[in-house]
Amino acid sequence: MSKAMFPMALILAALCLPSSACKRPDRSSPPVAEKIPHVLSAHGSERVDDYYWLKERDNPEVISYLEAENAYTASTLAHTEALQKELFDEIVGRIQQDDHSVPYFENGYFYYERYESGGEYAIYCRRPKSMEAEEEIILNVNELGEGHEYFAVRGLKISADNALLAYAEDSVGRRLYSLRFKNLDTGETYPDLIPEVTGNVIWAADNRTVFYTRQDPETLRSHLVFRHVLGTDPSHDLLVFDEEDETFSCSVQKTKSKRYLVIHSTSTLSDEARYLDADDPTGQFTIFLPRTRGHEYSIDHFGDRFFIRTNDNAVNFRLMSTPIAETQKSHWEEMIPHSEDIYLEKFEIFRDHLVLAQRQNGLVQLRVIPWSGDGGYLVDFEDAAYDASIGVNPEIDTATLRYDYSSLTVPHSVFDFDLETRTRTLLKQEEVLGGFNPSDYVAERVYATARDGVKVPISLVRRADSGEAPQPLLLYAYGSYGYSMDPSFRSERLSLLDRGFTFAIAHVRGGQEYGRRWYEDGKLLHKKNTFADFVDCAQFLVNEGMTVSDQLFAMGGSAGGLLMGAVVNMRPGLFGGVVAQVPFVDVMTTMLDADIPLTTAEYDEWGNPNNKEFFDYMLSYSPYDQVKAQDYPTMLVTAGLNDSQVQYWEPAKWVAKLRSLKTDDHVLLLHTNMEAGHGGASGRFKQHEETALTYAFLLDQIGGGAGN
Repeated sequence: MSKAMFPMALILAALCLPSSACKRPDRSSPPVAEKIPHVLSAHGSERVDDYYWLKERDNPEVISYLEAENAYTASTLAHTEALQKELFDEIVGRIQQDDHSVPYFENGYFYYERYESGGEYAIYCRRPKSMEAEEEIILNVNELGEGHEYFAVRGLKISADNALLAYAEDSVGRRLYSLRFKNLDTGETYPDLIPEVTGNVIWAADNRTVFYTRQDPETLRSHLVFRHVLGTDPSHDLLVFDEEDETFSCSVQKTKSKRYLVIHSTSTLSDEARYLDADDPTGQFTIFLPRTRGHEYSIDHFGDRFFIRTNDNAVNFRLMSTPIAETQKSHWEEMIPHSEDIYLEKFEIFRDHLVLAQRQNGLVQLRVIPWSGDGGYLVDFEDAAYDASIGVNPEIDTATLRYDYSSLTVPHSVFDFDLETRTRTLLKQEEVLGGFNPSDYVAERVYATARDGVKVPISLVRRADSGEAPQPLLLYAYGSYGYSMDPSFRSERLSLLDRGFTFAIAHVRGGQEYGRRWYEDGKLLHKKNTFADFVDCAQFLVNEGMTVSDQLFAMGGSAGGLLMGAVVNMRPGLFGGVVAQVPFVDVMTTMLDADIPLTTAEYDEWGNPNNKEFFDYMLSYSPYDQVKAQDYPTMLVTAGLNDSQVQYWEPAKWVAKLRSLKTDDHVLLLHTNMEAGHGGASGRFKQHEETALTYAFLLDQIGGGAGN
C-alpha cells in the first residue's frame, strides 16, 4: 500500500513528533502550530502574522509540523482506508493499462505515445511514413523515472532532419528542469546537460542549434532566452534575450510553417513578439510590434504573410494579416472582424482553409473558412454542453483537421474532420473499463441568477437512476486568469456519481466562457464577483431542491482554492464540506513579496497591493486575513512541499489560523504531498491515490466512509 493510503504503521510512527512548534496533547487531537508573531507593514497599517515562520522551508520544525498534520489526517481518516483502497482500485481499474494516443503525422513520421501495463509514464514513439513501419522508441519515461518519487518530462522537440531529440526532465516537482539531447539514430544521450531551465526549447533549421528559456531561481519567472550549439559547453551559451520587465515572462516558439523562430513576451495585459528566420540562428531577432499596455497579440506565418490575433480595438479579439516585411499596424488587414458576442480564442492555418476556435453562448465552436472565399461553416456538435478544442495539427499541407471532443457523459474523443467534404471520422474514444455506459448518466445545463442579475451557467451530471432530489452534490469552480472550465469527461468522477453524488461546475466570472468581458468582470477590482457567483450558484442549487446544505460540497484548486477560502469566510454555513487543493489563500503577503515565485507577473490579474486602492480591496477578501471566530464547514486542504506556484506555506498557515480561531468542532485536515509540487503526484496511476483520499473524505461526510 502506498504512502497516500496511510498505512497504520505510518500513522503510529508519525503521531508523536518532538517539536516545540507543534503541541499534540493526544493522538486524536490536531497539531497546534506555535504562534510566533511577525509584523507586516504596508500603507501605514500593520498586520500580525502568527504563522509566518512556516515559510522557513529548511527549518526542521516546519517539516515536523507538516508531517504531524499528515499523521493527523491519516489518523482521522484511518477508518476510510478500506474505502480509499476500493476507490483507488476502482479508478485505476477503469484505465486501459496498455494504451496509446492517436498518431499524428509530422515531417515524414507518425508520432504517438503509449503506455504499458503497470507503467506510470509514457513511452514516446514514432514510425516512418506509415504505421505499418517498425516502431522507434524516442523516449521511455518509465526508465528515466525509475527510482524517483516524482518525475516529469516536457518540451520534447525533434530537429528538422528527424535525427535529434531535445527534452527536459524534472525529478523534484518544482518545475526546474534539466535539458538533455538524444541521437535518435544511435540512441546516444549527448553529454550536453543544461540544468535549471523551464523546459521550453526549439530547434533552429541547422539541426545543431537550440533556443531555450531559463527562469529566475527564486521567483521562477521565465525571462532569459539562450542559444546552445550541440557539442559545446553549455556554460558558454549565448544570452539572446533578457525580459527585464518583471511583470512579463517569455517563451520560445516556432511558427507552424517552421520558417520563423519567435520569442514571445507576455504579461496579463500585454504581448510582444520577436522573430528570426530559422535558417539564420546566429542572426538578430526583430521586434514584430513593440509592446503597449493593454495590447495582447500573437502571431503565426503562412505564405508571404504573418497572421495576428489581436485585441486592438477588439475586446473579444480579431484576426489580421500583414506582409512579412511590413509588420507595423498601418499595414495590417482585417481577416476576421471583431464580434461583441463571439470570442476568438485560437486560429489554425491549413493550405486551403482557416480554422477558428471561438466561444459563443458559453461554448466552444470550431469555424471553418476556406481561403477561396466560399462560405464558412461551423463543425456540428451534438451535446448541449461539451468541451471541444483544436487538436494536434502540425502540417499545413492537408485538408484534415484533428480535433478533440468530450462532454460530461462522453469520454475524450479524437476526430479527423475533412475540411472539404465536411465529414468526420472518430479515430479513438477513451476506453472506460468496468462496464461504463454513457446512457447510465444524464447531464444538463442550468442557470443561476447572481445577485447583480447576471445569469451564471452551471453544468451538472448525475446517474440517470439517481432517484429523487435532493442528492449529495459536489460543486467545482476555478474562475481566474480567463481560464474556461469546460464540461469535459473524467472517468474517476464516476466513482462519486455511482455512489449517489451529482457533480456540477459553476462557470463563474473570472473565466472566459462568455468572452473577454466575463473575464474582466472577475478580476482586479471586480474579483469579488467570482466569489459571489459561486455562492449564488450554490444557493440556487439548494433553493431548487437539487441538494441540501449539509450535503453540498465545494471544491477548487490553486486560484480555485482562493475561491474556496473566500466563500467559506463569506457563507460557511452554506456548505457541508470543502476541499481546497493547493489553495492560493495568503493573497496579501504573497502579492506584497516580489521575491516569491510568479508574484510580479500577477499584478494585472489581482492588482498591485503597493497601490493602496488594490491593497484595501485585496485585503477585504484575502482568505487568510479574513479568517474569523465563526463556525466553518468540515474541510480537507492539500499542499505540495515543492509547489512552485502556490507555496506550501499558504495552505499550512491558513489551516493553522483556522484551527486557532474557528468555533466549531468540525474536522479540518491538511495533507501535504512531501514529494511533489503544484500538480501532485506525477504518475498516471499514483496521482489517483490523492483522488481516492479526496473522494473518501467526501463520502465519509455523508456516512459512506467505512466502505462497502
